[in-house]
Amino acid sequence: MRNYPEDGGRTQAIGLELGPVALNVADLGGMRDFYSGPIGLGVVEDGPGRTVLGSGRIPIVELREAPAAPVRPPGTSGLFHLAVLEPDRQALAATLSRLLESRVPLGGASDHIVSEALYLNDPEGNGIEIYRDRPASEWTWTDGQVEMATLPLDLAGLLADAEGSPGPSADLRLGHVHLNVGDLPKARAFYEGVIGLDVTTDRYPGALFVSAGGYHHHIGLNVWQGIGAPPPPPGALGIAGLTMRVGGAGALDAIEERAQAAGVPAERDGDDLLVTDPFGVPLRIQSR
Repeated sequence: MRNYPEDGGRTQAIGLELGPVALNVADLGGMRDFYSGPIGLGVVEDGPGRTVLGSGRIPIVELREAPAAPVRPPGTSGLFHLAVLEPDRQALAATLSRLLESRVPLGGASDHIVSEALYLNDPEGNGIEIYRDRPASEWTWTDGQVEMATLPLDLAGLLADAEGSPGPSADLRLGHVHLNVGDLPKARAFYEGVIGLDVTTDRYPGALFVSAGGYHHHIGLNVWQGIGAPPPPPGALGIAGLTMRVGGAGALDAIEERAQAAGVPAERDGDDLLVTDPFGVPLRIQSR
């Protein structure tokens, strides 16, 4: 068994923070209301054609107005879900209560051993996971891989913990992002080989999970839309990019060097490094 600090990665341990996920959206006002209402995010930045929502000053999702953008076709790569991390079980219970009161339909609820999670879609069909981690001391690692599963979540038991909650948490984070991809070996070569993340488990059928600092996963990757799934049309509704912050200028330089060695185009935008994954998702990588 291999254990990591009790924070379960809430400090993103060594070297990686995520957020925001950028989404192209058709109805900026409606989507802003959804993320700031039932989801419980606050407005971090708001301007013409663009709204960033998060927790305090921490960005989680960036909404980019694109009313003429094509809809992402079925069977394409892109966002499976963005995952909002709650600080504890009571906060997750309060969110469940708020979702039910707002009549937001749940798409699922699972106990993943390392975490407890609720699943839903936003009004434009983007997947959302809202979850809380169990303490990292309770996670089980075997041969370098973390034990995870998809088990039923006791919603009635979770709701019982909502009593006395003060309301939406002020300590939310983008815990992880899960992507549909067309090829797991290509995804692994990019996210492990170029970005430098560690594989935490490849035991889920059709899926791969990677992270930094011993977290169960910062990035999930699956071929559940089909092996060889093509990217959606350029500028389609859905994911338009992801920001990642890594531990210092040296880490950023190392990613750039690995990208060049792998033949992956990389360019600088000021102090940021811009790369695109093999499935068309732009990454903005910053130094913490």
